[in-house]
Amino acid sequence: MALRTFTVNGREAAIEEGRNLLDWLRREARLTSVKNGCAEGACGACMVLVDGRAMNACALSGAKVAGKRVLTVEGFPPEELAAYERAFAEAGAVQCGFCTPGMVISAKALLDKTPDPTPEEARKAIRRNICRCTGYAKIVDATLAAAKERAGDEEEGGEA
Repeated sequence: MALRTFTVNGREAAIEEGRNLLDWLRREARLTSVKNGCAEGACGACMVLVDGRAMNACALSGAKVAGKRVLTVEGFPPEELAAYERAFAEAGAVQCGFCTPGMVISAKALLDKTPDPTPEEARKAIRRNICRCTGYAKIVDATLAAAKERAGDEEEGGEA
C-alpha cells in the first residue's frame, strides 16, 4: 500500500493511504489525547485539527490527510495549552476527562477564527463533541474563558 506524507504537530510523517488516522496517531505516533470513543465520527473524542478545521480522526484515512497539517493537543504551544487547561479546570468543564481533548480541539478551531465568540458560537463549535459528565454549559464557559485568556496573552505580547 502506498505511503502518504503529512505533518503532525509540526513533524513530517508517513501513513499508509488506507490506514485509519486515529489508529496511526495512537499506535505509531503515541499521541494519546486522541481518543477512540465511537470509531464512527459521532462523538468527537478523536477530534484533531486538519489544516485548521476540527475533524474526526476516526473518519480519516492516510489518503485524506496527504499533504495536510494535523494538530493534536500535544502539538499546542505550551502557553496556549496552559490557557485551555486553566480555563477548563476553573470552569469545572472536566470530570472524567475523556472528551476534554476533543472539546479543546473544537474550542481552538473556533478561537483561531473567532477570537471573541458569543456563547452561541461556542455552543455551535462543540456541537460534534459528546460529553456524558459535565453537560455543555461549563464547556461553553471554559471556551469563552480561554478566549479571554488568549486575548490577554496577545495584548501582553503586543505591548513588548
